[in-house]
Amino acid sequence: MKSDLFKGVDYYDIDELLTEEHKLIRNSAREWVKAKLSPIIEEAYEKAQFPKQLVPGLAEIGGFGSYIPEEYGGLGLDQISYGLVMQELERGDSGIRSTSSVQTSLVMYPIWKYGSEEHRKKYLPKLATGEWIGSFGLTEPDHGSNPGGMVTRITKTDGGFLLNGAKLWISNSPFCDVAVVWAKNEEGRIKGVIVERGMEGFTTPETHGKWSLRASATGELVFDNVFIPENNILPNKDGLGAPLGCLDSARYGIAWGAIGAAMDCYDTALRYAKERIQFDKPIASFQLVQKKLAEMVTEITKAQLLAWRLGTLRNEGKASTAQISMAKRNNVHIALQIARESRQILGAMGITNEYSIMRHMMNLESVITYEGTHDIHLLITGADVTGIPAFK
Repeated sequence: MKSDLFKGVDYYDIDELLTEEHKLIRNSAREWVKAKLSPIIEEAYEKAQFPKQLVPGLAEIGGFGSYIPEEYGGLGLDQISYGLVMQELERGDSGIRSTSSVQTSLVMYPIWKYGSEEHRKKYLPKLATGEWIGSFGLTEPDHGSNPGGMVTRITKTDGGFLLNGAKLWISNSPFCDVAVVWAKNEEGRIKGVIVERGMEGFTTPETHGKWSLRASATGELVFDNVFIPENNILPNKDGLGAPLGCLDSARYGIAWGAIGAAMDCYDTALRYAKERIQFDKPIASFQLVQKKLAEMVTEITKAQLLAWRLGTLRNEGKASTAQISMAKRNNVHIALQIARESRQILGAMGITNEYSIMRHMMNLESVITYEGTHDIHLLITGADVTGIPAFK
C-alpha cells in the first residue's frame, strides 16, 4: 500500500489568510483522508463501490452540513471552512466529495433554507450524522442544462399530492433515505418535495458502467403515483430559483474541491519528477518538465485565491451566482488540465492505480460537466457581463 505523503500546496502563503479555526478544520479533514480514504480508495474505485464505512468519519470531520447551525446538528462553520473540507475530500477522491457536497448543499441546505421548522428538526440531525443519506432530484433524462423544462409533476389529491416522473444522474440515489425532489404543480410552478425511502411507487435503480466517479453511487429517482403528504412540500421558496440556490452552494463547494484534485496531481507529479532518472539525471531537471510544473502551481495558486475571495464574499452574503459560476468553471478546468499534464510527466506509470492521477482525470471529466457544464458556466459569465443571455 502506497503511503499518502501529501503536505499541501501553498505557493503564495495563503494560509496567512486563514484563521486558526480554518486551518484546524482543514488539517483534521486532511489527516482523515490520509488515514481512512487514501488506503482504500483505489480498490473502491476499481470495484465501483461507494465505501459506506466512511460515512461516520465524514460526519465527524464536517462532511455533512458543516455550515448548518448547531441547533440542527451541523457545526455552524463559515463558508471558507466548508470549502476547505471539500478541498481535502476531493484531494482524496471527487466521488467522496460529491457524496458529501450533495448531502450538505443539495439536501440539507434546501431543508434548512426552504423547509419548515418541523422539517429542520426531523431531517437535519439525522443527515448531519450520516444516519440518513440524501439525494437531490433535479436533472431529468431530457432536461439537464434546461431544468426549467422538467416534466416531473405533482398533482393534488386528497391529503396531499401524487408525484410522477423520473430524475437521472442522481448521486447517492441507490441507498438514499430521503430525496429533495423538484417537480411542477398543476399551475406549472416548480416546488420542492421531500420524498422518503419506503413511499409506495418510489424506486432508485442504480446506474452501472461508469468510467468516472466510480466510488460514488449514481442512479435514478423514479416516481410512479407516489403519494406525498402536503406537509412534505417545502413551504418557504418555490420556482426555479429555489433549486438554483442549492446549486450555488454546491458549485461553490466544487470550486474548492477541484483545487484538491489539482493539488494531488501536481504533488504526485512533482515527487515523481524528482525521483525518476532519465539520461543520468532526474526528469525534474529538464526544461519542459519544469514548464509543466511551473504552470501547474501557477494555476493552482490563482484558483486558491479565487476560491478564498469567493468564500469571503459568501460569508458576507455578497457572492453572486455568476461569480460562483466563474470559480466553478475555472477551477475544474485547470484541475483537469493539471491532471492531464501530470499524467504525461509520469508516462506509462500515470495510467496505473499505483498513482491517483488517472482516477482524478476520469473523475474530473464528470465534474466539468455536472452542476452546470463548462460551456453553460461560460455563457452565465457572458450573460452577466453583456446583459444578454445567449442560452435562451
